[in-house]
Amino acid sequence: MPPARDMPQTDTTAPAPRAGWYRQPVVWLGVALFVASLAGCVWIIMAAAHHPDTPLDHGGRSVLGVPAAAHSSHGPPPAAQP
Repeated sequence: MPPARDMPQTDTTAPAPRAGWYRQPVVWLGVALFVASLAGCVWIIMAAAHHPDTPLDHGGRSVLGVPAAAHSSHGPPPAAQP
């Protein structure tokens, strides 16, 4: 029986020439956003390096109301009572 001529021939082994990843605009948009975010990170780091952080005046040795050192760290632990 000869092959039917009305049936479309499909070749599943070779991808279409327009199916390459570099021809997809969504991929290029993702690459552009990734490069822009990396450039923004570099810019923030460079800006922070040029403007040093000045120390703040605060009352006492605490950070946000929490003591920065333990009270028992200045001496040996108390002896156990029998």
